[in-house]
Amino acid sequence: MKRIAYPALAFALLALPAWGAAGPFDPAKSPVPPSDGTSTTPGKKPMPELPSPYTKNYTRGAVPPANGQPVDLAYGAYQRGQYVTAFREATKRIEANPKDAAAMTLLGELYNQGLGVKQDPVKAAEWYRLAAAQNDAAAMSSLGLMALDGRGVPKDAKAGRRWLEQATAHGSPTAAYNLGLILIGTGNAADEAAAAAQFRKAADAEIGPAQHDLGVLYLQGRGVPKDPSKAAELFRRGADNGDLASEVEYAILLFNGIGVTKDERSAARYFLHSASRGNAIAQNRIARLYAVGRGVAKNPVEAAAWNLAAAGQGLSDAWLDQTLSGLSADERTRAERLANERIEQR
Repeated sequence: MKRIAYPALAFALLALPAWGAAGPFDPAKSPVPPSDGTSTTPGKKPMPELPSPYTKNYTRGAVPPANGQPVDLAYGAYQRGQYVTAFREATKRIEANPKDAAAMTLLGELYNQGLGVKQDPVKAAEWYRLAAAQNDAAAMSSLGLMALDGRGVPKDAKAGRRWLEQATAHGSPTAAYNLGLILIGTGNAADEAAAAAQFRKAADAEIGPAQHDLGVLYLQGRGVPKDPSKAAELFRRGADNGDLASEVEYAILLFNGIGVTKDERSAARYFLHSASRGNAIAQNRIARLYAVGRGVAKNPVEAAAWNLAAAGQGLSDAWLDQTLSGLSADERTRAERLANERIEQR
């Protein structure tokens, strides 16, 4: 799925949390709360436990829908990376049924990305148009993005928006998400509520980036009433769906106890997972936690390693540099080796 960037919103909340600028709070003044999912606030409903990247044997995302339809050999081959087979099977289907919109959309995707065939955005747009004429929402969504980019078709923002609106009306959650990005990008306060409504459609379909962006709106009170609890729930769901920005945001709220029961150990777990995926902010946060032993056991070598990884991406931290200045030569060597290994594994 293509994601249209809008920096003013998408990463607005990835700044340092309250303790970031001057170093962590005194751990003695911040006891670790229960981490069993229960709330310590009377009358406050606890957030439901949702499957997450940390849930053992979580396979829900790999279970195909039980819709009773015959096996789609073309799309199955596409999912397995067998693109020539996918192209052949989709072509056979169209020969048998010239109105097979799903097969047309698949051919459009293969030409658009150059998978199994020579990349050709013009041919991709042609197949997408044929599928769109059969009311295929995915094809309409792709045409909208192509028009916005000027890829395979003339660049036309108005046409792109119309295609996305049509795709949204036909039930495409990715189109709804991208339409919401267009609306939020206008800078008009009146469009923020409309953007939130589009994000919600995509979020309800478990699209992680939409869950993140709707969470940001709830956290800021833009287009929706300000509600940190709803923001936290959306970030949690976005993290469950693999969205890195959501994962970092949720960890920040967990650590600070904003919209969710404060839980430094769980926050550290999320920061560590995000750091391992290459997020510089998460690398900086987990380095700070290792430096002082909050949420994780104190480990100066791990702190230095993650600090080096974050610094390698341009996120330096004078407080950490000073705190870790007493490491021995052997500890520094170990930290450098760990940092290099993690960078190479990405």
